[in-house]
Amino acid sequence: MPDIENYDVLVIGSGEAGKYLAWTMAGEGHRTAVVERKLVGGSCPNIACLPSKNIIHSAKVRSLAGRAAEFGVDTGPAATSMSGVQDRKRAMVDGLRQVHLDRYRASGAELIMGQARFTAPRTVEVDLAGGGSRQISGTRVFLNLGTRATVPDLPGLAAAGPMTHVELLDLDRLPEHLVVMGGGFVGLELAQAMRRFGARVTVIERGAQLAGGEDPDVAAAVLDLFRDDGIDVLLRTRVRGAEGKSGHEVRVLTDGPDGDGAVTGTDLLVAAGRTPNTGGIGLEQAGIERTGAGYIKVDEHLATTADRVWAMGECAGSPQFTHVAFDDFRVVLDHLHGGTRATTGRLVPFCMFLDPELARVGCNETEARRRGLGYRLLTLPMAAVLRTRTLSEPRGFLKMLIAADSDEILGFTAFGAEASELMAAVQVAMVGRMPYPALRAAIFTHPTAAEGLTVLLAGTPVPQAPGPPD
Repeated sequence: MPDIENYDVLVIGSGEAGKYLAWTMAGEGHRTAVVERKLVGGSCPNIACLPSKNIIHSAKVRSLAGRAAEFGVDTGPAATSMSGVQDRKRAMVDGLRQVHLDRYRASGAELIMGQARFTAPRTVEVDLAGGGSRQISGTRVFLNLGTRATVPDLPGLAAAGPMTHVELLDLDRLPEHLVVMGGGFVGLELAQAMRRFGARVTVIERGAQLAGGEDPDVAAAVLDLFRDDGIDVLLRTRVRGAEGKSGHEVRVLTDGPDGDGAVTGTDLLVAAGRTPNTGGIGLEQAGIERTGAGYIKVDEHLATTADRVWAMGECAGSPQFTHVAFDDFRVVLDHLHGGTRATTGRLVPFCMFLDPELARVGCNETEARRRGLGYRLLTLPMAAVLRTRTLSEPRGFLKMLIAADSDEILGFTAFGAEASELMAAVQVAMVGRMPYPALRAAIFTHPTAAEGLTVLLAGTPVPQAPGPPD
């Protein structure tokens, strides 16, 4: 049995929160070790957020190439080279990986590649990637374990060898007919990208709408977009199982409004949620408790049930966004320095990187009604935002919720060109608790997407009748 090596700080997982905590603590003079199983920097720069947005942008360029004549450009027929798409993505990933390695060297934090497993409180055994093992303990331990794509336990599904986003985003060929199981973030973004590259695409969603957490009018607009793109969408349809082999021919068995059915395609993408990476690493040996769903139990400062152990990011049940994981790092660091920053009451924005984008911050109408919040509503079609006329991208609309009894902004949704940047302007106003008339008085550059707020806020907020969620 090797001797136990003692560190001031031990971080398990080098994702967004873990890497920033390690770099910061090492920079403050703490002896710091980071154990990473596979992906230096976590999933975001390697297989998820940034690679997917890289490929989604390639799909947008492919779409624009097909519309070239609309912009007065004569290009001839456009075609997709998936090897070229992947070359661009892989060059980006290689560059990001090197940035992370350079940062580790500069910070002084020791990066250890291997699989960690707790053997005692704040002590792990690491099976090293290159062979052998090490026993490591930390005065303070931080868990950044992440999540993985869930493949439901359905008859024949695992045997069919379906892809998750990991495999699809590394595919050097274009599927002839991609069947997508799930109508959430991952399924929708990748379905549209593959369709725009030239694949036939079918989306199967068990709920009544796509983008299940959004208002019905937003979901209907996304559905219209998909239908205009030539994507087949099956709603209220449950997957019963699968037959065949993804990559050749796969038959997805369904139960929908018209009874039992099947969709036959060449490839299957499962985008059915996430599972926390908290099993099989001996958390019980360290006194670290989990929730019924398998996430690590934490308080508002992300402290676990074990002394001097914190969990951050998706494994702690935080909203599954890289920007939230980064804020988890800030919460923990502030707590370590005696501050009071907490995860409660955070204003979390998001963007679904469709084309055009869907972005939201704060409440939508469905949430406001569920919470019994009175509100007034401002709406504006994106065609009224002059920036969209210059881009020939008039699809979509803006929605802002204003409190019924004050001028507080409760939430904002944008579905349209450059929606994420427009949403950020409203988010800043909400963080500063700026009443909406003060935002209305601002001067926005012409012609930008943000200028649309001038037009939106010039209207009169319409009171909404209280009632149950739609």
